[in-house]
Amino acid sequence: MIKIQVLGTGCPKCKKMAEVAENAALELGIEYELEKVTDLNQILSFGVMITPALAVDGVVKVSGKVPSPGDIKKMLS
Repeated sequence: MIKIQVLGTGCPKCKKMAEVAENAALELGIEYELEKVTDLNQILSFGVMITPALAVDGVVKVSGKVPSPGDIKKMLS
């Protein structure tokens, strides 16, 4: 099972990131757990300074933008 974490305070871009990541995981047919990390100290513990950010299995893959569904699929594969 893949752990997908969306790091952000709940802004519109953060919500879009969660939506795109979940859709990408569903399209790939993988087992996943989606966690929304909204606590600022926890976000900073990942080394993220700009949200939204996406972490896969605890590793930050992108921050500061919402990647395309295709890019997220590559991150999850």
